[in-house]
Amino acid sequence: MENVEVKIRKFLSRFFKKHELGADEDIFALGFVNSLFAMQLVMFMEKDFELTVDTADLDLDNFRTINSMVQFVESKLAAASA
Repeated sequence: MENVEVKIRKFLSRFFKKHELGADEDIFALGFVNSLFAMQLVMFMEKDFELTVDTADLDLDNFRTINSMVQFVESKLAAASA
């Protein structure tokens, strides 16, 4: 089974073909994110990681960087299994 970071990197690479994202690069500050992409990112996380992104989870800090996305997904998965 692929780890969380690998799955997120694969998803993002489909959209950022000309830029290798660093684990702590802010995709919002880089100007890579529009509202459609943000919704696609949320839907990807819900589908691929089988979790629910609640309204309270829609904090930009959960989605700014690869590392923050990994932490978000892992915390949601841990909470679901507890």
